[in-house]
Amino acid sequence: MMLVIDKPAGLPSHRGPQAKRRVIPVLTDHLDALRFGLPRRPEAAHRLDKDTSGCLILGRHPRAMAELNQMFRDGRIDKTYWAIVRGSPDADEGLIDLPLGKRAPDRGWWMKVDPDGLPSQTRYRVMGRGQDGTGPLAWLELEPLTGRTHQLRVHCAASGWPMLGDEIYGDAPREGGPGLQLHARAIAIPLYRKKPAIRIKAPPPPHMETALRSCGWEPDLAEG
Repeated sequence: MMLVIDKPAGLPSHRGPQAKRRVIPVLTDHLDALRFGLPRRPEAAHRLDKDTSGCLILGRHPRAMAELNQMFRDGRIDKTYWAIVRGSPDADEGLIDLPLGKRAPDRGWWMKVDPDGLPSQTRYRVMGRGQDGTGPLAWLELEPLTGRTHQLRVHCAASGWPMLGDEIYGDAPREGGPGLQLHARAIAIPLYRKKPAIRIKAPPPPHMETALRSCGWEPDLAEG
């Protein structure tokens, strides 16, 4: 019915307007290799930003896509993200409840906190705290309770702790920065009514390891 892949950071999911102007790899270029005997290639059942790594669900056929899409609409698929943020949240856990809207009609996917925007909620938990050469860092586990564009990035920035490597909502340079420190760590999919949800984890990408270690993370040998 489905595949779950570990999408690399920097790989766009689709060939959007930016990708059309340049010859750059996108996820859809590689999906034919994942047919595994089926007549159709799988398709992404949801989106991850280009610079976000981690768990991405692919539906293997139209019926699977329809079922997965319904699960997402019903909020039955749980997603957990890891992020490294600049700053130090006061509380070790909490709920960010800030409505979001588009920053401007000509800004495409860029978002902002907007009292007239769509309701948006993110649950967070501090997994560790540390330092780099410019100040405090925190390693967060994030659970989006709604699915707005750039929700996690805007919510963290608006809370006073922008994501490390975020060139849109943070202070990272457009070239030569550390890369966005946001990773789709785990996903839970309730495929069978009478069985526990299927839970899948993706190991953090190499570009996040230095900051994660500074916040107390240690590699899990079972993840290889």
